[in-house]
Amino acid sequence: MSTLEEQIDIDAPVLAAWEQLHRIHEYPRFVDGVRSAQPHGRNLAHLGVEIAGSEQDVETEITDRGRGRVMAWRTLDGPPLHGAVALRPLDGTHTRVQVRIEYDPGTLHEALGGPRGFALAGAVERTVRTDLELFRDLVEARTAAAARPPEPVVEAPGTVTVNGI
Repeated sequence: MSTLEEQIDIDAPVLAAWEQLHRIHEYPRFVDGVRSAQPHGRNLAHLGVEIAGSEQDVETEITDRGRGRVMAWRTLDGPPLHGAVALRPLDGTHTRVQVRIEYDPGTLHEALGGPRGFALAGAVERTVRTDLELFRDLVEARTAAAARPPEPVVEAPGTVTVNGI
């Protein structure tokens, strides 16, 4: 079993990152290979993923340890993967996102094809790093948009409305 650990710091409060992490349907925006994602049941998510050039369905189980801001997950079918995402507040407006993924390189190679050995580990590391960067960009953009004051709307000459008032 191989373990990959990556982290990234984001310019957003921990709650903003925690909320984005739970928007399962938006995983295609920041998780490479995920084409669709739908939560169902209490702790399950159905993912449509592209593996080795073909579409496959993968069921995942997601469990929260909310007090510690940790979301753990594992695949129930498809390549056996499991891991966790931990969110650590650095201060009121900055968060460290830590990811830990455990996988069997041989099984992953059989499912995905591609390189073996160090090359496979490097490919997994690059993919996770890119996913973290996309997650950071999404959370930071949402946080910045929420912090911007609303723009006034001019309805008629001489009339300005702010927030519908």
